[in-house]
Amino acid sequence: MEFLPTEAHPLTPFLPSNARMLLLGSFPPPRKRWSMDFFYPNYSNDMWRIFGLIFFNDRDYFVDATQKRFRKGTLISFLREKGIAVSDTVAVAKRLNGNASDLTLEVVEPCDLGWMLGQIPHCRILVTTGQKATDTLLSIIGVEAPAIGRYVDFVYQNRPLRLYRMPSSSRAYPKPLPQKAEIYRTIFQDPYYREY
Repeated sequence: MEFLPTEAHPLTPFLPSNARMLLLGSFPPPRKRWSMDFFYPNYSNDMWRIFGLIFFNDRDYFVDATQKRFRKGTLISFLREKGIAVSDTVAVAKRLNGNASDLTLEVVEPCDLGWMLGQIPHCRILVTTGQKATDTLLSIIGVEAPAIGRYVDFVYQNRPLRLYRMPSSSRAYPKPLPQKAEIYRTIFQDPYYREY
């Protein structure tokens, strides 16, 4: 049987102190697929295009098309301004097929959710962005999964929170970008996000 190395998550969680929302993916793709040193780094992943559509009506707002990468500085300034933290649900993983697919990603160790939430005291909303992220988070918080595009309220470490389950931003997920953006838009209309 082939030995599969474990991989520790290569990025530090992005946790601005004013965050009211924590966006949680699963685990980054192999580094050769990165277009920047930040979350959702794969140029073919549509997360930052979804945000561009929602906030600027421009799918390419965070895109440097000439260099085929995302504009990290612009993105980080935006996330800080809007109070959005970003991390992943998996801290240590094995890639059973060596690729970016969540279907063959084995969770060795989940994220330290309690520690992350301790850094962002105003956060009331967690958002999972795909099936693996949702399954991993549910294994930590112990609640039933909401339907895609919906939420469930729960209490974690004596803190009331709301979990939104969003569709994957991967292009492997069969839904057009504008439709994904409309589903994600609902999060930013939530009073828990807007009340800060």
